[in-house]
Amino acid sequence: MNFEQLYSPNPNFSNRYISPEKLFSYLQTNLSDYVQEIGRSYLDKPIYQLSIGTGAINVLAWSQMHGNESNASHAMLDLLETLDKAPEMKEDLFSKIRLDFIFMLNPDGSERWTRLNAADIDLNRDFHNESSTEIKFLKKAVALKKYDYALNLHEQRTIFTTDGVHPATLSFLAPSENEERAITDNRKKCMAVIGSIYDHLKELIPNQIGRYSDEFYPTSTGDNFIKSGMPTILFEGGHFIDDYTRKGTRKYYTIALYYALKAISELNSDTEGWEKYLEIPENQETHYDIIYRNVKLNTDHECILDVAVQYREIMKEGQDEISFVPFVMEVGDVKKRKGWLEIDCTGKKFVAATKYPKLDAPAEFTIED
Repeated sequence: MNFEQLYSPNPNFSNRYISPEKLFSYLQTNLSDYVQEIGRSYLDKPIYQLSIGTGAINVLAWSQMHGNESNASHAMLDLLETLDKAPEMKEDLFSKIRLDFIFMLNPDGSERWTRLNAADIDLNRDFHNESSTEIKFLKKAVALKKYDYALNLHEQRTIFTTDGVHPATLSFLAPSENEERAITDNRKKCMAVIGSIYDHLKELIPNQIGRYSDEFYPTSTGDNFIKSGMPTILFEGGHFIDDYTRKGTRKYYTIALYYALKAISELNSDTEGWEKYLEIPENQETHYDIIYRNVKLNTDHECILDVAVQYREIMKEGQDEISFVPFVMEVGDVKKRKGWLEIDCTGKKFVAATKYPKLDAPAEFTIED
């Protein structure tokens, strides 16, 4: 039986938004034997690490370094849910590896559904400054143990495709250790794991797996960890057609996480098959969420143009799921981009309080016959 046939989402977390308090309660109630608090956030919320497995290969992973990227937290919860129904598969995996998984590294940002922490710091650009409370706990975890691999788990925007047509539902990266982007032995270890993931998923989501840019970022976490000698693999969960709550992405993210851990358990730092990584197409930035084509504005002179709109994800007080608010990103000739939804406004009326759509403002207009 393949993991993807067994896949079961954790029924306690059906929304894309995960309340930190709900997650903490779940971990304490259901996984208390496996979790420990490793620190407190800027606003004094607990940061939990789950440790599972008896194997000799040590793996560290962390989720929600950016608070508005919940797919990896879901993936770990779903992985455990699925493996509980396949005890032999679970035993085989965790007899070879020991996984330390830091849930919700940025609980303050996760609660507010923001990329930054409560002090408005991007944890993924704070490696050297250590201005944030939370990055210190991640670096301390790395210092306490010799890890053979690390998984840096993120999400990416809907703007990315693999080929200008298909969304980059999952993208992966073996980060560069230097500006020259040299293919080092540690990068090959990461590439071999990613190549194995790609082999397992390319038929499940054809043309929807991309390779993230390997530009070297001197202040980022993954680049510095791999530079220091720890093979670090970047996951990026992306868009799935007509699925802004990312339930489809969540499923394949979970499957990718399983096959990453399985490849790690089998490769055991070997680099066999690393070249397959180079077959994965690089991400392209090609799309907006919506493009209104041939919009005729209410001006004194004839003015026909395109209006590109992108959703912003906002957590409204009192809600238990995020809201998608459309914002105007570009007005004019938007021929170089496509929309996941394209609306031809030829012969229709642009109705708004203003003559022109305002850039970087909510899309407060309607298109009427």
